Amino acid sequence: MILLETKGLTRAYGGVVAVNRVDFTVESGLITGLIGPNGAGKTTLFNNMTGLDVPTSGKVFYQGKDITGYPAHKICRLGIARTFQNIRLFKELSVVENVMVGLHFKNGEGSRFALALKSFLRLEGEQEQMYRKAMKWLEFFHMENMAEEKAGSLPYGYQRELEIARALATDPKILFLDEPAAGMNPQETESLMQTIRRIRDLGITVVLIEHDMKLVMNICDNITVLNYGQKIAQGSASDIQKDPKVIEAYLGTDDDPSDDDEDF
Repeated sequence: MILLETKGLTRAYGGVVAVNRVDFTVESGLITGLIGPNGAGKTTLFNNMTGLDVPTSGKVFYQGKDITGYPAHKICRLGIARTFQNIRLFKELSVVENVMVGLHFKNGEGSRFALALKSFLRLEGEQEQMYRKAMKWLEFFHMENMAEEKAGSLPYGYQRELEIARALATDPKILFLDEPAAGMNPQETESLMQTIRRIRDLGITVVLIEHDMKLVMNICDNITVLNYGQKIAQGSASDIQKDPKVIEAYLGTDDDPSDDDEDF
Protein backbone atom coordinates (compact mmCIF):
# COMPACT_ATOMS: atom_id res chain seq x y z
CA MET A 1 0.00 0.00 0.00
CA ILE A 2 1.29 3.45 -0.92
CA LEU A 3 1.57 5.55 2.23
CA LEU A 4 3.10 8.69 0.76
CA GLU A 5 3.72 9.88 -2.78
CA THR A 6 4.64 12.89 -4.84
CA LYS A 7 3.22 13.59 -8.28
CA GLY A 8 5.13 15.81 -10.66
CA LEU A 9 6.86 17.55 -7.76
CA THR A 10 9.02 20.46 -8.89
CA ARG A 11 11.05 22.91 -6.84
CA ALA A 12 12.78 25.77 -8.61
CA TYR A 13 14.88 28.53 -7.07
CA GLY A 14 14.87 31.28 -9.65
CA GLY A 15 16.32 29.72 -12.77
CA VAL A 16 17.69 26.67 -10.95
CA VAL A 17 15.40 23.64 -10.93
CA ALA A 18 16.48 21.53 -7.96
CA VAL A 19 13.71 18.91 -8.35
CA ASN A 20 12.05 18.42 -11.70
CA ARG A 21 8.64 16.71 -11.96
CA VAL A 22 9.51 13.83 -9.65
CA ASP A 23 7.05 11.02 -8.96
CA PHE A 24 8.17 9.33 -5.75
CA THR A 25 6.34 6.64 -3.79
CA VAL A 26 6.75 5.25 -0.28
CA GLU A 27 5.16 1.89 0.40
CA SER A 28 3.91 1.09 3.88
CA GLY A 29 6.11 -1.18 5.99
CA LEU A 30 9.18 -0.99 3.75
CA ILE A 31 12.57 0.71 3.86
CA THR A 32 12.86 3.05 0.89
CA GLY A 33 16.18 4.54 -0.18
CA LEU A 34 16.65 7.83 -2.02
CA ILE A 35 20.10 8.10 -3.57
CA GLY A 36 21.98 10.12 -6.14
CA PRO A 37 25.19 12.10 -6.62
CA ASN A 38 25.80 15.28 -4.64
CA GLY A 39 23.43 18.03 -5.74
CA ALA A 40 20.90 15.59 -7.20
CA GLY A 41 18.00 17.14 -5.27
CA LYS A 42 17.53 14.49 -2.59
CA THR A 43 17.32 16.76 0.46
CA THR A 44 15.20 19.26 -1.47
CA LEU A 45 12.71 16.48 -2.18
CA PHE A 46 12.78 15.48 1.51
CA ASN A 47 12.16 19.08 2.56
CA ASN A 48 9.18 19.40 0.24
CA MET A 49 7.63 16.21 1.59
CA THR A 50 8.17 17.10 5.26
CA GLY A 51 7.02 20.73 5.20
CA LEU A 52 10.35 22.56 5.40
CA ASP A 53 9.87 23.81 1.85
CA VAL A 54 6.98 24.30 -0.55
CA PRO A 55 6.96 22.88 -4.09
CA THR A 56 6.87 25.23 -7.04
CA SER A 57 4.42 22.80 -8.63
CA GLY A 58 3.22 19.25 -8.19
CA LYS A 59 1.58 17.52 -5.23
CA VAL A 60 2.42 15.58 -2.08
CA PHE A 61 -0.10 12.99 -0.86
CA TYR A 62 -0.10 11.21 2.50
CA GLN A 63 -2.55 8.34 2.93
CA GLY A 64 -4.36 9.68 -0.12
CA LYS A 65 -4.72 13.20 1.32
CA ASP A 66 -3.18 16.22 -0.37
CA ILE A 67 -0.72 17.73 2.14
CA THR A 68 1.13 19.97 -0.32
CA GLY A 69 2.36 23.09 1.44
CA TYR A 70 1.46 21.95 4.96
CA PRO A 71 3.85 23.40 7.56
CA ALA A 72 6.37 21.06 9.18
CA HIS A 73 4.69 20.95 12.60
CA LYS A 74 1.35 19.93 11.07
CA ILE A 75 2.97 17.26 8.93
CA CYS A 76 4.77 15.89 11.99
CA ARG A 77 1.50 15.61 13.89
CA LEU A 78 0.01 13.71 10.97
CA GLY A 79 2.65 11.02 11.56
CA ILE A 80 5.70 12.03 9.50
CA ALA A 81 8.95 12.56 11.42
CA ARG A 82 12.48 13.24 10.22
CA THR A 83 16.10 13.71 11.19
CA PHE A 84 18.62 16.01 9.55
CA GLN A 85 21.96 15.67 7.82
CA ASN A 86 23.45 17.98 10.45
CA ILE A 87 22.63 16.86 13.98
CA ARG A 88 20.13 19.19 15.66
CA LEU A 89 20.07 18.09 19.28
CA PHE A 90 19.55 20.35 22.28
CA LYS A 91 23.10 19.76 23.41
CA GLU A 92 22.79 21.42 26.83
CA LEU A 93 19.78 19.29 27.75
CA SER A 94 20.13 15.76 29.04
CA VAL A 95 19.70 12.74 26.80
CA VAL A 96 16.29 11.88 28.26
CA GLU A 97 15.14 15.52 28.05
CA ASN A 98 15.91 15.53 24.31
CA VAL A 99 13.59 12.55 23.82
CA MET A 100 10.94 14.18 26.01
CA VAL A 101 10.97 17.17 23.65
CA GLY A 102 9.56 14.86 20.98
CA LEU A 103 6.88 13.66 23.38
CA HIS A 104 5.97 17.23 24.36
CA PHE A 105 5.62 18.14 20.70
CA LYS A 106 3.36 15.18 19.99
CA ASN A 107 1.16 15.89 23.01
CA GLY A 108 1.36 19.67 22.94
CA GLU A 109 -1.66 20.54 20.84
CA GLY A 110 -3.96 23.23 22.21
CA SER A 111 -3.50 26.85 23.19
CA ARG A 112 -0.99 27.98 25.77
CA PHE A 113 -3.86 29.37 27.81
CA ALA A 114 -5.58 25.99 27.91
CA LEU A 115 -2.35 24.27 28.87
CA ALA A 116 -1.78 26.82 31.63
CA LEU A 117 -5.15 25.91 33.18
CA LYS A 118 -4.03 22.38 33.88
CA SER A 119 -3.37 21.66 37.53
CA PHE A 120 0.17 21.30 38.82
CA LEU A 121 -0.48 17.70 39.83
CA ARG A 122 -1.75 16.80 36.38
CA LEU A 123 1.27 18.40 34.74
CA GLU A 124 3.54 16.59 37.16
CA GLY A 125 1.82 13.30 36.32
CA GLU A 126 2.16 13.94 32.59
CA GLN A 127 5.86 14.68 33.02
CA GLU A 128 6.38 11.40 34.84
CA GLN A 129 4.53 9.55 32.10
CA MET A 130 6.62 11.24 29.41
CA TYR A 131 9.79 10.41 31.31
CA ARG A 132 8.86 6.73 31.36
CA LYS A 133 8.04 6.75 27.64
CA ALA A 134 11.31 8.53 26.87
CA MET A 135 13.23 5.95 28.87
CA LYS A 136 11.60 3.16 26.85
CA TRP A 137 12.94 4.71 23.66
CA LEU A 138 16.38 5.03 25.23
CA GLU A 139 16.20 1.34 26.14
CA PHE A 140 15.36 0.58 22.51
CA PHE A 141 18.67 2.23 21.56
CA HIS A 142 20.54 0.73 24.56
CA MET A 143 21.14 4.25 25.88
CA GLU A 144 19.23 4.11 29.17
CA ASN A 145 22.47 4.37 31.17
CA MET A 146 23.20 7.70 29.47
CA ALA A 147 19.83 9.27 30.29
CA GLU A 148 21.15 12.03 32.55
CA GLU A 149 24.24 12.90 30.51
CA LYS A 150 24.28 16.06 28.43
CA ALA A 151 23.43 15.29 24.81
CA GLY A 152 26.42 17.28 23.59
CA SER A 153 28.82 15.04 25.53
CA LEU A 154 27.81 11.84 23.74
CA PRO A 155 30.03 10.19 21.13
CA TYR A 156 29.01 11.07 17.59
CA GLY A 157 27.26 7.77 16.83
CA TYR A 158 25.12 8.02 19.95
CA GLN A 159 24.16 11.59 19.08
CA ARG A 160 22.89 10.32 15.72
CA GLU A 161 20.84 7.63 17.42
CA LEU A 162 19.51 10.09 20.01
CA GLU A 163 18.18 12.29 17.23
CA ILE A 164 16.40 9.26 15.78
CA ALA A 165 14.99 8.43 19.23
CA ARG A 166 13.60 11.96 19.55
CA ALA A 167 11.94 11.67 16.14
CA LEU A 168 10.43 8.30 17.10
CA ALA A 169 9.01 9.85 20.27
CA THR A 170 6.55 11.76 18.06
CA ASP A 171 4.96 8.38 17.24
CA PRO A 172 5.40 8.54 13.46
CA LYS A 173 4.06 6.26 10.77
CA ILE A 174 6.91 7.35 8.47
CA LEU A 175 10.45 8.18 9.56
CA PHE A 176 12.64 10.17 7.16
CA LEU A 177 16.39 9.84 7.79
CA ASP A 178 18.70 12.29 6.03
CA GLU A 179 22.15 10.70 5.76
CA PRO A 180 21.99 8.90 9.11
CA ALA A 181 25.38 7.21 8.60
CA ALA A 182 27.25 10.43 7.79
CA GLY A 183 30.43 10.63 9.86
CA MET A 184 30.01 7.15 11.33
CA ASN A 185 32.76 4.55 11.46
CA PRO A 186 32.09 1.02 10.09
CA GLN A 187 31.12 -0.37 13.49
CA GLU A 188 28.64 2.47 14.10
CA THR A 189 27.23 2.03 10.59
CA GLU A 190 26.66 -1.68 11.17
CA SER A 191 24.83 -0.88 14.41
CA LEU A 192 22.73 1.72 12.57
CA MET A 193 21.72 -0.84 9.94
CA GLN A 194 20.46 -3.15 12.66
CA THR A 195 18.61 -0.25 14.32
CA ILE A 196 16.85 0.75 11.09
CA ARG A 197 15.68 -2.83 10.61
CA ARG A 198 14.36 -2.92 14.18
CA ILE A 199 12.49 0.35 13.57
CA ARG A 200 10.91 -1.17 10.47
CA ASP A 201 9.97 -4.22 12.53
CA LEU A 202 8.00 -1.92 14.85
CA GLY A 203 5.72 -1.19 11.88
CA ILE A 204 7.29 2.19 11.07
CA THR A 205 7.96 2.91 7.41
CA VAL A 206 11.49 4.24 6.83
CA VAL A 207 12.73 6.52 4.05
CA LEU A 208 16.40 7.40 3.94
CA ILE A 209 18.89 9.46 2.00
CA GLU A 210 22.33 7.90 2.21
CA HIS A 211 25.68 7.96 0.43
CA ASP A 212 26.90 4.73 2.02
CA MET A 213 25.99 2.32 -0.78
CA LYS A 214 26.73 -0.76 1.32
CA LEU A 215 24.11 0.35 3.84
CA VAL A 216 21.57 1.24 1.15
CA MET A 217 21.98 -1.97 -0.82
CA ASN A 218 21.79 -4.13 2.30
CA ILE A 219 18.68 -2.74 3.97
CA CYS A 220 16.48 -0.99 1.37
CA ASP A 221 13.51 -2.79 -0.14
CA ASN A 222 13.02 -0.10 -2.81
CA ILE A 223 15.46 2.49 -4.10
CA THR A 224 14.81 5.66 -6.11
CA VAL A 225 17.69 7.42 -7.84
CA LEU A 226 17.82 11.14 -8.62
CA ASN A 227 20.29 12.92 -10.86
CA TYR A 228 20.19 16.65 -11.64
CA GLY A 229 16.78 16.83 -9.98
CA GLN A 230 15.18 14.12 -12.10
CA LYS A 231 14.24 10.56 -11.26
CA ILE A 232 16.36 8.25 -13.40
CA ALA A 233 15.61 4.87 -11.83
CA GLN A 234 13.47 3.05 -9.29
CA GLY A 235 13.54 -0.57 -8.18
CA SER A 236 15.19 -3.17 -6.00
CA ALA A 237 18.86 -3.03 -5.00
CA SER A 238 19.79 -5.59 -7.67
CA ASP A 239 17.91 -3.62 -10.34
CA ILE A 240 19.58 -0.35 -9.34
CA GLN A 241 23.09 -1.83 -9.26
CA LYS A 242 22.91 -2.84 -12.92
CA ASP A 243 20.90 0.10 -14.27
CA PRO A 244 22.99 1.84 -16.99
CA LYS A 245 21.67 5.32 -16.13
CA VAL A 246 22.58 4.88 -12.47
CA ILE A 247 26.05 3.57 -13.30
CA GLU A 248 26.64 6.53 -15.60
CA ALA A 249 25.37 9.01 -13.00
CA TYR A 250 27.76 7.71 -10.36
CA LEU A 251 30.72 6.52 -12.39
CA GLY A 252 30.61 8.64 -15.52
CA THR A 253 30.97 7.44 -19.09
CA ASP A 254 33.99 5.76 -20.64
CA ASP A 255 35.18 9.23 -21.61
CA ASP A 256 34.96 10.36 -17.96
CA PRO A 257 36.56 7.56 -15.92
CA SER A 258 36.06 7.40 -12.18
CA ASP A 259 37.62 5.39 -9.38
CA ASP A 260 34.34 5.07 -7.47
CA ASP A 261 33.42 1.60 -8.77
CA GLU A 262 33.52 0.26 -5.24
CA ASP A 263 30.31 2.18 -4.48
CA PHE A 264 28.37 -0.48 -6.35
